[in-house]
Formats: sequence, C-alpha cells, structure tokens
Amino acid sequence: MTRKDFESRIFENAPIGLLYTEERIILRCNYRFAEMFRYERQELEGQSLAVLYPSLDDFDTTGQHWTKELSLHGQFSDERIMCRKGDVLFWCRVRGQSMIPTQPLAQAVWTFSDLSGERPVAALTRRERQVGMLLVEGLTAKEIGRRLDISPRTVHVHKNRLMSRFGVRNSLELVRCLTTMAI
Repeated sequence: MTRKDFESRIFENAPIGLLYTEERIILRCNYRFAEMFRYERQELEGQSLAVLYPSLDDFDTTGQHWTKELSLHGQFSDERIMCRKGDVLFWCRVRGQSMIPTQPLAQAVWTFSDLSGERPVAALTRRERQVGMLLVEGLTAKEIGRRLDISPRTVHVHKNRLMSRFGVRNSLELVRCLTTMAI
C-alpha cells in the first residue's frame, strides 16, 4: 500500500466527521461525516454547505462569522444546530482550519461531531436560536446586536423570551440551560 493510499484510508475511516471545502463547497467528506448527516457521500460532494443548515440565513450568518474568525485566528470552533437529510435538526460541534489565511474560506478542513445524544433540540425560532448560541459564546447584548444587526433592546426581548420559556431567573441559569439542550 502506498503512503497516499494509507493516508486516504485514514481520512475515510476517521472516527469523526471530516470535510474538505473550497469556497464552502464540499469537495471531499469521509464516511462518518456523510453518515452523521444521513447522506451518501456522492450526494454531498460538489454541494454547497448550505444543504446542511436549517436556513439560508443561518448559512449566510455563519459564513460571515467563519470568515471573520478564520481571518483573525486561522481556526474556528463552535457548537451549532445543523440539519440532517429530511430536515432533522441536531446539535453539532464544528471545528475548522483555513489552509490559506488570506482567503479564509478558499480552502478549509473541518471536523464535525454529533452532539445529539447529549443535547436534544428544543423548538425555538431562528432568532431565538441565534441569540441563544451567541449568549452561550459569552457575548453581551450589544455584541449580539452588532453581530445580528439588531438593537441591544431587541436582543434583551429575545433573551427574556428564552428565560421565560425555560423557566429560569437569570442569565447564568439561561446559559446553563442552553448548554445542556439544543436550541
């Protein structure tokens, strides 16, 4: 077996979802990644990552965030809701590495871990999910507002709705609740 064949076998059989993209187009994924999203590999390769997001808005917002983080640090990591084939939502840990720092999404390598066994998905609006995920990242209402292009007051409205929905009294309890269940 050649070294190239051996490296290919490692990629294909890794116990975590692996993905190589160019400009957010899936060029190669391993079996675990395809299985996680309930697709055959050939159905994913050549597709936009948009097929794996709950909405095009989520895809666009994430792309903007990834571009910023990869430009600054060359790496990216977060936990987010993704979409399996058949519109089934699940929590996923995503880590990425840009291969060309000056063009963050031109070529990137990603790992995906299914967190659905640890975090069930709660039915929230798209905006509640966005605000909740950013609260979990530790952002302030002002920072969330800038990121989502909404006012800090609107962020507080969504945060208060989340607190009411989960029956918690303060932000710390809300973050704890959001990190133990999918949003």
